[in-house]
Amino acid sequence: FSHLHRTNEDNIDLNRNHIDFDAPLPVNAEYADVEPLVLPATWPPTPADEAAVAAYVAKHSMRAFPAAVTRGQYTSPEGLFYGGTAPSWSNRTIRKILRKYAASATHLGWIDVHTGLGPYGHGEKIYPGRPGGLARARAWWGADVFAPFEGNSASPDVSGPVVSTVYDECPGADVALMGLEFGTLPNMEVLRRLRADHWLHRHPEATPAQRREIRQGLREAFYCDEDTWKGMIVGQSRVVLLQTLQGLRAA
Repeated sequence: FSHLHRTNEDNIDLNRNHIDFDAPLPVNAEYADVEPLVLPATWPPTPADEAAVAAYVAKHSMRAFPAAVTRGQYTSPEGLFYGGTAPSWSNRTIRKILRKYAASATHLGWIDVHTGLGPYGHGEKIYPGRPGGLARARAWWGADVFAPFEGNSASPDVSGPVVSTVYDECPGADVALMGLEFGTLPNMEVLRRLRADHWLHRHPEATPAQRREIRQGLREAFYCDEDTWKGMIVGQSRVVLLQTLQGLRAA
């Protein structure tokens, strides 16, 4: 994100890249239908483009539209939320770090900090692991830990999150996993700004002014440069870190 992108140098979303690439790739059949809608020929979208999105939402529901976009896809290398076709450099690196420093761990707490989903400044505690570990996460961090596979989280149930590497590289550890997701702008506005950034990546002929506007908009979608928001993040993070230390002590 120091380069103002949510993806890496290969347009890979790292939280869709940590899968078993020896197995068949996950299938997101709906993505092919929505990519022309979310990445139109021009930016901003024309009224006809907006009408096409509205028609899709009317047919499939407001929840189905972002889910089809954000779940993860492995067929469009220049599309949104692309998971890649092989482990990325970052994937290989984090596995190497875990093998070196945590392979023999017996207990492990992992907090992945994210922004961009949910109400402004609120830190949703999202459980991104396997179903069997949900009870431990709630024992550590409270009943307000939500699991995407239960359908009650701001996050879709995505394929290949970074935290899933812990199951491969630290097989002997009892793990407590959390994605701590801080809200910024309304979800559909964040998605719109992500769409704009991907459109920009596809259209190097964009004017300098349009480029600046899109990149600034993306920054604001994931980072609110306001003291109130920052204070909310610090306060909630401190609580979670103290809970994590308590969980490890009791393990």
